[in-house]
Amino acid sequence: MLCLEDLGDAMVRRTGLIVCVVMASLYVSVPQAPAQRAAKYSLPPTHANVKYGPYERNVLDLWLAKRDDGKPTPIAVHIHGGGFMGGDKSGVNIGTVQRLLAAGISVATINYRLTNSGPFPIPMLDGARAIQFLRYHADEYHLNTSRVACFGGSAGGCMSMWLAFHDDLADPKNPDPVLRESTRLTCAAPSAGQSSVDVRTLAQWFHCDGLREHPAMRPLFGIKSLAELDKPEIVALVKEASPITHLTADDPPIFATYGQPDTPVDESTPPNVWVHHPRFGIKLKEQMDRLHIECHLHYPGAPADPKYKNPADFMIDKLNG
Repeated sequence: MLCLEDLGDAMVRRTGLIVCVVMASLYVSVPQAPAQRAAKYSLPPTHANVKYGPYERNVLDLWLAKRDDGKPTPIAVHIHGGGFMGGDKSGVNIGTVQRLLAAGISVATINYRLTNSGPFPIPMLDGARAIQFLRYHADEYHLNTSRVACFGGSAGGCMSMWLAFHDDLADPKNPDPVLRESTRLTCAAPSAGQSSVDVRTLAQWFHCDGLREHPAMRPLFGIKSLAELDKPEIVALVKEASPITHLTADDPPIFATYGQPDTPVDESTPPNVWVHHPRFGIKLKEQMDRLHIECHLHYPGAPADPKYKNPADFMIDKLNG
């Protein structure tokens, strides 16, 4: 496995390199409002635009729950989608926020640097830092650092899985005390997320060697031809960017949802269809079942789940124990 710190340094030096983690939602390109602009929610956050890092998009909104027993609250962190090219923290579903708050669970929704600032692992490291920031300030916000979840759609689902499966990124000797905190999760609830961003893996999963190329794919990869995907350094980075690469038997439970049925994919399938396909969840569940890790998978036509109806039910159960 690559050392992530070395990987990050190398990628900052190679600013022209874009890795295929950005495959998630490639067809989406959402204009960005300034990161410091206050989002308009029907339920105002307890704290808005909290800076969790040094960059403009290192901001989060935070709703703090209150428990009748006065104990510190679990925290669920929402990560927005948008192909790592767009999106905003304001996309969090307020209905989900309200359900979690009613169950005594605090909620944060984060912005993170997009690929116009730099390629993978920059977005993932921002997501990790948001988790670490909340743990570091747990006393201030009255949070339970042993009960932390992530949820989000598309790219946010991909990042939620990546954080759930990746080895702990805590650096005990780092001069920044935030980065000494753990990034490990209690559970994750990705929606339409990509468990792999490796085109070779996807060709096997979809039984299709010619997935339709999106016009944004090559510039986002920083390559001029798809043949460059065979370069050893690109192969290694793609592997590091794929959540399923990091899956091990000690990883937390997952509740994965997809909005479309498991229909066949061929060369004519639009990217916005295959990039959110339930096959990402089906193949993930197969691997998690082999490792005896709890995985709940919901999509049209999937076997009924007798335990949980939705991601909020799942997170409430796991976070409240």
